[in-house]
Amino acid sequence: MELKRYQRILLSLISGVLISLPWLHVGMGYFLLFAFVPLLFVEDYIYENRKKYSSLKLFNLSYLGIFTWNVLAQWWISYATLFGAIAAMFINAFFVTIVFWIFHLIRRSSGTRIGYLSFVVLWLAFEYVHLNWELSWPWIMLGHGLSGNIHLVQWYEYTGSQGGTLWILVSNLLIFISIKSFITNKKYKIQLSQSLAFIIIPIVISLSIFYSYVEKENPRNIVVVQPNIDPYNDKFGGISPAAQLKMLLELAKTKTNSKTDFIVGPETALVRNLWEEKLHETPEYYDLKKFLQSYPKAKFVIGLSSLREYRNGEEISATARKFYDADKYYDSYNTAMLVDTTLNIQLYHKSQLVIGVEKIPFPSVLGSLALDLGGTVGSLGTQKERTVFKSLDDTVGVAPVICYESVYGEFVSDYVKNGADLIFIITNDGWWEDTPGYKHHLSYASLRAIETRRSIARSANTGISCFVNQRGEILQATNWWTPDVISGVINANSEITFYTKNGDYIGRIAGFVAILLIVISFVKKLMRK
Repeated sequence: MELKRYQRILLSLISGVLISLPWLHVGMGYFLLFAFVPLLFVEDYIYENRKKYSSLKLFNLSYLGIFTWNVLAQWWISYATLFGAIAAMFINAFFVTIVFWIFHLIRRSSGTRIGYLSFVVLWLAFEYVHLNWELSWPWIMLGHGLSGNIHLVQWYEYTGSQGGTLWILVSNLLIFISIKSFITNKKYKIQLSQSLAFIIIPIVISLSIFYSYVEKENPRNIVVVQPNIDPYNDKFGGISPAAQLKMLLELAKTKTNSKTDFIVGPETALVRNLWEEKLHETPEYYDLKKFLQSYPKAKFVIGLSSLREYRNGEEISATARKFYDADKYYDSYNTAMLVDTTLNIQLYHKSQLVIGVEKIPFPSVLGSLALDLGGTVGSLGTQKERTVFKSLDDTVGVAPVICYESVYGEFVSDYVKNGADLIFIITNDGWWEDTPGYKHHLSYASLRAIETRRSIARSANTGISCFVNQRGEILQATNWWTPDVISGVINANSEITFYTKNGDYIGRIAGFVAILLIVISFVKKLMRK
């Protein structure tokens, strides 16, 4: 089939638009099952005419479509950081295009069957790397595009989000092969039936799981507070830290009662930098303790900005900052804290940080390239282990997931392996204004609930606060940019899902196979020469 230049460009752009639709509107994930088909036709045309066109022609065309997807899906980042938005669009699109281009090169050297296998495993391997390296940005990994279609992906408890990516990629290949067979007058009914079976069977399995899943009764009464303080004009200077905490406590008081087990406040609700060694002496701690005196059963889980000084002899981290007037060091953290009616304070430091805003990648090398963001300089500190909060009077473990961390499936599952029976997500989504960004951040919580089968309480300063049950259904969602407080009962769960136990095993297997295919392709090319 002949494709003129403008047709190749148009097909690439169509794919870019189709792939972006689930990130433009939550719930349109089903478009991903065929969104790559136009781009696969472009790749096939270049392959069939490989004597005429170099592989770079395919690189340029695919970059056009993939960049279109990245722009339409991530433009809202510009509200928080224009540089970050540009970097996310251009760099992420470049990485993904490299993956698509290598698949094309392997197909040129090793044939169509191995080539199409490489399309799937290279993509999955790239997603796995993108989840785990210093330049990590998995926001638009394909499996996340199905976050608004929880009825279709209940089997994520076995595969994680990369199972969704696998489903999407193979579905696109099968549909493409079916259409191509039909166009070329070849037998296409077998290919078509395979395509339909591969799409329909996972949906049937998912629906069966969804309607048969029953939560075990282990209730906890939760109050979630959404203070709605403007992060640009009020939170970091417009309203005093004391006034912000007072607003939060007044909201919490309207729903808290003697049955309340946990009160959840958002990320950096305590905005003033507090030294961890002296937390018991701060006015913020005093106000929280005073509030809890009226509700002795309740525990407060809340976000704060904290600092910790390194003692003499302690190993200094790569993110540590030096005091300007002394030969000592400290780290700055985005922190979650549990406070109860005892003197017990538990802390967790956010460890999956946002590039450019909260961390400089490769801090031991690029630490000097510091940015001044939100009152801190350079990268925030992190910790190796996922801390689970457990109060002395309650055996239920709570995962304090902070903002961006909720995008990472295996990362969140580490909390569960450490004993978390509930997940609390604390965030501040107001940086992105009223755009698709905060809506998708909310929908990713549904995937984490399905993967771990854990109930979630989500407190968003200026986003959407809610509860999420173990099937991923969003309950009692608040309105955008509105002060609010909600109360509800959610069930704790101690069972471990297959995905929680094994993590992103699909990506690890794909990485091994991808390396093998690249080596085989390289050897074949050398042998021909």
